[in-house]
Amino acid sequence: MAVNELLIIGHPELMAERQRWLSGLGEERRLSGKTVEAYERDTRQFLHFLTGHLSGPARLSDISALRPGDLRGFLASRRRDGAGARTLGRGLAGLRSFLRYLEKKGLANAAGASAVRSPKQPKSLPKPLTSVDALMVVTSDAQLAEEPWIATRNAAVLTLLYGCGLRISEALDLTPADFAGTPSALRIHGKGGKTRVVPLISAAIDAVRAYEKLCPYHLNPEGPLFRGAKGGKLQAGIIQREMQKMRGALGLPDTATPHALRHSFATHLLAGGGDLRTIQELLGHASLSTTQVYTGVDSARLLEIYDRAHPRA
Repeated sequence: MAVNELLIIGHPELMAERQRWLSGLGEERRLSGKTVEAYERDTRQFLHFLTGHLSGPARLSDISALRPGDLRGFLASRRRDGAGARTLGRGLAGLRSFLRYLEKKGLANAAGASAVRSPKQPKSLPKPLTSVDALMVVTSDAQLAEEPWIATRNAAVLTLLYGCGLRISEALDLTPADFAGTPSALRIHGKGGKTRVVPLISAAIDAVRAYEKLCPYHLNPEGPLFRGAKGGKLQAGIIQREMQKMRGALGLPDTATPHALRHSFATHLLAGGGDLRTIQELLGHASLSTTQVYTGVDSARLLEIYDRAHPRA
């Protein structure tokens, strides 16, 4: 940015402190280049706004005297320019960071920014796979691993995510003892130390048995069920990378992740007539409101079908 532009939106002393703060974000706090770039842009836009608000370049004393109303006025102006809630929330986060930096140096008071609520973020709908795609990615034939035992391992993990609605961490915490005999359900220890019972479908049992048969490592009953290539506990990143490879090979969207299979489990149950309360228990959600987001997913699917197929749509 040219020096004359900097002088228009802020006094040199203020702009020098801003530059030191931005440099520290990347060098000391190790924030990504894109985040630093966004914070630079957000604070620049704020100083442009403040220049007009004050009828002159902002000084450190003006920053120190900021009131919540000044920040709300800035957010309102950005909203009028078309900025969404996520952009506004990020911008406010950048301003708070800058003010906290100045406060630590005794140059400003960050209380005004702390008093302003972040814009309410819209809930993004989960992006499940279609039932056809979900059924395809959980098969051994769809796996791209060259070693058969690894292919069956990956298929077993993905089957548990889709067939039982497990989080990937929950699937990787399972032990051979969980599948001893002919189990009809799994006792899952989920988030917050909460335990839930999840019905175990035959397809999941068959997938695990196929993996156990081919696994080259001795599986201790209380040890990890799913092993990495060197015999240690399988890490989530391995499954995520395998899913990424499948996305490219099978032409699936970028939203086709291991966690999307858990979304698919819930959405397809709801579409098949499952009730929200039961789905909440199966997923291990503490609040029904968390599960209710799937009604939006299903409604969107139904509206799409209606618009495409109904003769009066």
